[in-house]
Amino acid sequence: MRSKLFVPGARPELFDKALAGAADALSFDLEDSVPEAGKQAAREQVAAFLARSDVVEAGKLLIVRTNGTDSPHFGADLDAVALPALGLLNLPKIESVSQLLGAIARLEQAEAGNGVTSPLDLLINIETPRGLRAAAELAAAHPRVAGLQLGLGDLFAPNGIVRTAANVHAVLFALKMAAAEAGVFACDGAWPDVGDDAGFRSEAQVAQALGFIGKSCIHPRQVGLANDIFSLPPAMIEEARRIVAAAAQASQLGRGAFLFEGRMIDLPFLRRAEAIVAASRVGAA
Repeated sequence: MRSKLFVPGARPELFDKALAGAADALSFDLEDSVPEAGKQAAREQVAAFLARSDVVEAGKLLIVRTNGTDSPHFGADLDAVALPALGLLNLPKIESVSQLLGAIARLEQAEAGNGVTSPLDLLINIETPRGLRAAAELAAAHPRVAGLQLGLGDLFAPNGIVRTAANVHAVLFALKMAAAEAGVFACDGAWPDVGDDAGFRSEAQVAQALGFIGKSCIHPRQVGLANDIFSLPPAMIEEARRIVAAAAQASQLGRGAFLFEGRMIDLPFLRRAEAIVAASRVGAA
């Protein structure tokens, strides 16, 4: 999931355009981009789109961001979009394990009502100081949690934090460590200035260097940037394959660590090489 394109749930005319685009994942938004009066229509439009056979066959990762778990719309959102085609359910502003588990219990009801037999995975938004402090606990709280996503706008702006490179790096590092502790992925949030490609690229490169799998996009023009930054270079893939092959030979000789092209390779570096090879098979880092 190198690129995750936000698609407003209130803009059905954009759905097919997004499906035909280059984004690895489409994230249909029922929360911030939808005015109060349009909530019901948006969820119905997104649900109808998810139910189309051609949408499922397109092979995109389909995500829906619901309204908050304390919103009067949350239960209706789940009842509408908890469908077999959904790849990830994105829960905003999660701050506590009890909040998360309550949402999962309600999701189970929606799945049962819609005939969903395989439990849907969750992408948890970390958007508040409390959520960031609890991020590792949240990531490990339930097997449904597949990943954590950072919401810098919500985290920084209300608290008077300037979006400097140092501040961004600090929060990205903290989120990645929380995700790594639980063994789930970390996805970067959105860059708000659609016309600032350099800013998008700079922030995405920091996230990529920290092991994030991709970045959220608020406009199709950002998708190509994300795909480029989070794609594995062919030389890296080829080197990883050589490391894996060399490890197999070393294992036959009873060696757990070995020299590879002048560098010492032990288990942590081998695991990284294996992850790169696995990611290359699905076309994303």
